[in-house]
Amino acid sequence: MPLALTYTEGVFDADSGAAAGRKITQAFLKWHGLTGNTVMTPNVTMQIQALPKFAALSGGEPVSAAWLECKTPSFALADRDTQVGFFREATDIIENATGGTLPRDRIYTNLVHTVDGSWNLDGRAMTNSELGERIARG
Repeated sequence: MPLALTYTEGVFDADSGAAAGRKITQAFLKWHGLTGNTVMTPNVTMQIQALPKFAALSGGEPVSAAWLECKTPSFALADRDTQVGFFREATDIIENATGGTLPRDRIYTNLVHTVDGSWNLDGRAMTNSELGERIARG
């Protein structure tokens, strides 16, 4: 399940961005009750990317900000309590990683659910049921 943390240069240094990525990954697993799951732990991936200051805009104007996007099967982050809890924790992690210099109103999160049957694990497209069976074994 790819998670992507994108931010404007200067929001994090390389070490704090990577540490935030690790903590967000751990939080994602925790909020789904999958901490230590041998199937999901290596399949929750994180991409961290800095954007040049001119390449991030809000209202058409340059902005310093951070964005977290999660791409998951439709059963992940489907429960409202999990959504609220995970995205609150992720926002806290990002805010703390910036040393409090990035205001919460410049931390954006979103979720993209994939079409059932399009999730790939080990080179094989799997339905939600098939994926659930694999996760249950882990």
